[in-house]
Amino acid sequence: MRVLTVVLSVVALVFGVSSAASATQVRPLPQAHAHNDYEHERPLLDALDHGFTSVEADIYLVDGQLLVGHDPADLRPERTLQSLYLEPLRKRVLANGGKVYRKPVAFQLLIDIKTNGVAAYTELDKVLRRYPLLMTHYINGFVLRGPVTAVISGDRPRDLMASQRHRLAFYDGRIADPNDLGPGSSAALTPLVSDNWTKLFTWTGAGEFPAAERAKLRDIVATAHKAGQRVRFWATPDVAGPERTAIWRELLKAGVDHINTDDLAGLQAFLTR
Repeated sequence: MRVLTVVLSVVALVFGVSSAASATQVRPLPQAHAHNDYEHERPLLDALDHGFTSVEADIYLVDGQLLVGHDPADLRPERTLQSLYLEPLRKRVLANGGKVYRKPVAFQLLIDIKTNGVAAYTELDKVLRRYPLLMTHYINGFVLRGPVTAVISGDRPRDLMASQRHRLAFYDGRIADPNDLGPGSSAALTPLVSDNWTKLFTWTGAGEFPAAERAKLRDIVATAHKAGQRVRFWATPDVAGPERTAIWRELLKAGVDHINTDDLAGLQAFLTR
């Protein structure tokens, strides 16, 4: 299926207010992904202040609301996807002349549906349609880029999403699934492929990266990029130290698109050194 990347000039017109109200001049970091972003003191905002261009929010459908939290015990009625992410992003894009950062850069909102995938996605679809000028759209085989691209992870209703002729979200595939990675899939549905690092590799940053595993990593990235897909791993070491730095260095050298972390300042420092 063909994918046409279109810059929505209408966004700039609608959002065309002075960028003087924009947030700080922080340097956006294309590889920086905030894992479990909502657990930071200021969800989304802390990530933006550190230049992150991808953030992850876990959601549950509770009484018709999309509540954000890692576990059911964490949920609060005021902590909705809209209040923590969609509304702040809308306001920031409005102030920034149609962009999340002053410098044009792709921004990903990774939404992890924890349970009840079909019902939660159905409600999420309704919510995202309230933000048509904020979101990237898929329409009848074409992708029209907006300031923010929503990608669905977790309990993902693939068949439902694939059946939609118009949607405002995309599917997070699995690297280990041949139907998701590479030519067997379409970047118009699956622009991102992710997986658990420990299920694919034995190396955790200590000692030399085994040559066979380095080759495997680079083959994964090459296969994904050839199909227009981006790559992310979770469960990589994330405690400050030489092992984590070694992993991050190999991910960066291999061309992995999103480096997963809970340590916003640590990854920012690494990527800007």
